Amino acid sequence: MISNSELQNLDLIDLLSERHSLVRKISETSWNNQSEIHISNSEWYIMARIYKKKPNISYITKNVEISRQAIHKFINKLAEKGLVQVENVENNKKEKCIQLTALGEECYEKNEALKAQLENKIAEKIGAEQVSTLKEILKLDWHI
Repeated sequence: MISNSELQNLDLIDLLSERHSLVRKISETSWNNQSEIHISNSEWYIMARIYKKKPNISYITKNVEISRQAIHKFINKLAEKGLVQVENVENNKKEKCIQLTALGEECYEKNEALKAQLENKIAEKIGAEQVSTLKEILKLDWHI
């Protein structure tokens, strides 16, 4: 982990990257410490894209910043863990769709609660108003 003094010298891009890495690591560790089903950040990323949906795999590959090959690998791992179900698309022999199983939805929702706890811890340290402002800034269209 990078020290506070080192953070002071970073530009915006590197600050975002450092904070993102830190909260993702904390989030992943928090889940993996309380569950027998270990789920990586990349697997959570895919699960977030399919929660309460039934997209086809090509939709996932277009909307997730992971290589197509890696996505297939992660989907297979998620299926082995019983978290997703892969099915054929009607009237299309090549395409497959993916959805969370009941277990996958349960894990996803429990992880959302853990992330809310982490957000609350951050708010305790930097202030709820600061967290709210940060979220609003990150939601803006930056036109880049």
